[in-house]
Amino acid sequence: MICATRHRRPLLAAAAALAAAMAVAAAMPAARAAQATPPRSNGSSTAQAAREFQFSVIGHPLQHGRDEAALKRAIAEASQSDSAFVVATGIKAVSEPCSDKLYTQRHALLNESAQPMIVSLAGSDWSACLNSSGRSNAIERLNRLRELFYVDGESLGARRLPVTRLSSNAKFRSYAENAHWEYGKVLFATINLPANNNHFRPEAGRNSEFEDRLVANRAWLHRLFTLAERQKMQGIVLFSDGDPGVTAEEGFSLLPSFRTRQDGFAEVRKQIRTLAEKYKGKVLLIDAQRGAAAGGDAAAIQWRGNVGHLHMAADWAEVRVAPGAAALFSIKGGSAEAPQ
Repeated sequence: MICATRHRRPLLAAAAALAAAMAVAAAMPAARAAQATPPRSNGSSTAQAAREFQFSVIGHPLQHGRDEAALKRAIAEASQSDSAFVVATGIKAVSEPCSDKLYTQRHALLNESAQPMIVSLAGSDWSACLNSSGRSNAIERLNRLRELFYVDGESLGARRLPVTRLSSNAKFRSYAENAHWEYGKVLFATINLPANNNHFRPEAGRNSEFEDRLVANRAWLHRLFTLAERQKMQGIVLFSDGDPGVTAEEGFSLLPSFRTRQDGFAEVRKQIRTLAEKYKGKVLLIDAQRGAAAGGDAAAIQWRGNVGHLHMAADWAEVRVAPGAAALFSIKGGSAEAPQ
């Protein structure tokens, strides 16, 4: 009797263990299903909210008679915001020296940004520079800025953002200042368009810097729109110093003496309009010029079809991006884009 009991106990223990294992196995699919089921939300979708983000733009306060303190404040405030990245449109005022010392100082200042910092060059940074003889020193200074600010495939800042430069193309190896990056199904890019008539020089002879950069920018814009179409990007954002006048009415010129002076933005304006007409998404151009259209200190996006234009009316501003929404771009705390 005792022997039978001893043999029965291991059998009972094994049966109990088997039953427990089967119960755990039966419960696992339900647990996995519960984990895979997203939580329900009231109102807007959680997934939609996760796709929304914002970025900041520093509107080159130095070119409006401000000192470096204004730039420092703009960098600090923009860095403290909940922005995915910050774009600085210009590093120095026309009145400041085009010296290596100042370039290095501004590089260090912009590099202190807590957020990824992308630098978009302004004409005051290079195209207005003169040498000791009073002659243009633009090309040499532009090359120095490229060596200092665009040495690799990353942004500045404590957190780095990978970027792709036009200089990755052997044919345009010099044009490292033109960079693009993707964020939230939107393609962002800088393009070197200085505000002083795109640095068109009226002197006789070949306008070498202007003409060579025109070719590079033409290839760059074609590449950007092709990439946006291929990747099914919902929008393209272009940062520049000058306003090419893409949203201006036909026959309107930003140049006061249009009839006697060549419009340095004519080709790029025509190309952007042509490419935008074929593009299914929205195109937003942001420049560092305040202009009358900005309306004082109130920033507003002006639209012409699927092309929007934003003058930087303040030292810095935040732009909200809502992929999938009727208003893809809007100014945070300012005038919002009307759904199209």
